[in-house]
Parts: sequence; structure tokens; C-alpha cells
Amino acid sequence: MNRLEESLIENLHAFTAFARNRVGDPHLAEDLVQESLVKALKSANQPTGEEDTVTWFYRILRNSIIDLYRRDAARKRALEKFESELPESPDADDEKVLCQCFNRLLPAIPENFRELIQRIDLDGEDAERTAEDLGLTRNNLTVRLHRARKHLRELLARNCKACARHGCLDCTCGENKSPGD
Repeated sequence: MNRLEESLIENLHAFTAFARNRVGDPHLAEDLVQESLVKALKSANQPTGEEDTVTWFYRILRNSIIDLYRRDAARKRALEKFESELPESPDADDEKVLCQCFNRLLPAIPENFRELIQRIDLDGEDAERTAEDLGLTRNNLTVRLHRARKHLRELLARNCKACARHGCLDCTCGENKSPGD
């Protein structure tokens, strides 16, 4: 082991404490010190004196910490930009991707199930209001809605086969089928 490596190992705890004070996460601090050690050992411009080694390594570690914060800030900005560009509701192109069998199969389920799916899932009606209008308790409505969705899901699976298992995206499987085939 050369003098540079010995000096870095002797000061390892101080380096880790330095990083921990700046990032707040002990595991992240250890990772930063480790990454910085690799950079230091691969560097072509290594110092010769012990005092210079410690100062030199702190500079490498500080730069690693700054890079971490810059990457995090860039990630946050990219995420905020992405979120601001997302539409509030799906647009017409998004709806085209959904399985078109859904609309064709909806009339094939029992009327009471169809009404619940239509009012709550498609029209976005409040479940409390729907329960009140139908003279049901909230729990009873929840059970019926679960059964309605399950019935429709099973009908889609029987009718659409493979595309239903893979998300019904760009579905054309049911164009010439009748419900229940």
C-alpha cells in the first residue's frame, strides 16, 4: 500500500463524517466517500505529501457532494416539468388506445351492474349520491360495484383473450365478435 492510500484510509472516518454532515444520510455519505475514493485512486494528478493528500481528497469529496445536489435538482426540475405537461384528464388519443370491446360488451352485463358502472366509473358520479339515489347503503353499493366490475372484467377476458391479460391496449380483437363468444 502506498503513502496516498494509507493517508486516505487513516482519514476515512473524518471523510465519512464530513459527507454525512452535508447529505444527512449515513448510507449516502458512505457511498459518496467510496465513489470519491475510486475517483482519487484513478486520478492521474495525485499529490505527494500527506497534508496535500487530505486537502486534495476533501476537494474531490466536496465536488462529489455538489454533483449529487446538482443531479437531484436537475431530476426535480425534470419531474416538475413532466408533471406540468401532463393533461388533467385523458385526451382523445389516450382514449383511442383503450380496448374498444368495453363499449360493445357493456350492454351484455345485467342492467343493475351496467347502471353502477355507467354512473360511478364512466360518469364519475359520487358513490354516496348513487347509493342514496338507489336506496342502498354505502357498503351494499361497494359490494355491488365490485361484482359489476368483476363481471365486466370476466366478460372482457373471455371475449378479448390475450389482449385483456396485457392491458387491452390498441385492441382490435372483438371487432367481429358478439358478446360472450
